[in-house]
Amino acid sequence: MSMQDPIADLLSCLRNAQTAGLKTVSVPASQMKINILQVLCQEGYIANFIVESLPRNKKSVTVTLKYYQNRPVIEKIQRVSRPSKRVYRSCTKLPRVRGGLGVAVISTSRGLMSDNAARLARVGGEIVCIVE
Repeated sequence: MSMQDPIADLLSCLRNAQTAGLKTVSVPASQMKINILQVLCQEGYIANFIVESLPRNKKSVTVTLKYYQNRPVIEKIQRVSRPSKRVYRSCTKLPRVRGGLGVAVISTSRGLMSDNAARLARVGGEIVCIVE
């Protein structure tokens, strides 16, 4: 079975692992997934991630999840722009997630960044996902 949306698969793996109370989760690696995880790590939603090499030139990413008082830090993680319906916004129309308490991951011409960083850089782009 081919994977149609690998980013949605990453987000589902993170959501399911935190629901199950796991400390780490391993997913197949891609450059887009690594960039999304870098933004989540910089914003403090995950503790760390490590890219590991597998046989046959494959790579895997092991994500260390973050908890606070035995509750997951990520309350809600949602894919916004999908392969069937892309969502683009200018820098002035980027969403404010929970009044600034959440983060939207934006794919811009300068790479993936948080919504706050995109506003500061005055660039818009594709809204990849929203994390609360």
